[in-house]
Amino acid sequence: MAISQKPPRTAWGSFPDVLIHASESLVKQHLDYIAAKSGDIAAARQLIVDTFSQSQVDTMLNLGDANNPPILVSAHALESAGINAIPEAFAMFLAQKLAWPVESGVVQTNVVSHTGSDGYGRLSRQPLFAGKIEQGKTYFLVDDFVGMGGTLANLKGYIESKGGIVVGATALTGKTYSAKLKISQEQLDELRSKHPGLEQWWKSHFDHTFDALTESEARYLARSKDADTIRNRIIAAEQS
Repeated sequence: MAISQKPPRTAWGSFPDVLIHASESLVKQHLDYIAAKSGDIAAARQLIVDTFSQSQVDTMLNLGDANNPPILVSAHALESAGINAIPEAFAMFLAQKLAWPVESGVVQTNVVSHTGSDGYGRLSRQPLFAGKIEQGKTYFLVDDFVGMGGTLANLKGYIESKGGIVVGATALTGKTYSAKLKISQEQLDELRSKHPGLEQWWKSHFDHTFDALTESEARYLARSKDADTIRNRIIAAEQS
């Protein structure tokens, strides 16, 4: 059973690594983390103030054009406990720090329940986005966490499919190895060699080839036992 709507993915080009501000332990053990993930804006703001990295904010400035700053857009996500308040609060916080514009009208339109999910669940339940994108404008993505990177890849794909240009991404926390979204040629070659023939099924199922995967997604698939395991686990996750 194929998913009914397939989120667009676009070429990575020279996309830079995600700028991660703090360790998972620092963020997830913060007293305000659970409340922030459940929709408490005040808790989200306090969490961000206590864990953001000024050096990463400075790096963002260098990635943007001072004369035409990018528009900050966050990955609003609906969690099982409520609407995750961290991404939007983080985007607003960064807008004040950087004097960059922020767009709050781009929203995730489906519930994917990625928190606590395994890799197959994350790959099968793809986030979809909607909202107005200004053609030719540059955008900078903001999220609370980067794991396999699929949410950021899909948000980038949505914006660029509508004529925008995404120049970078940042996350409050995430795994260090997940900062690299752009798939390397070595990882792409390994995946294709390990599971020959799977890419055609992937293209028909998700409407993109392996080169649109993130580095972490490709690594996860390459470590899977065989192509049948991947197909069966993804279909089972979709049906659940």
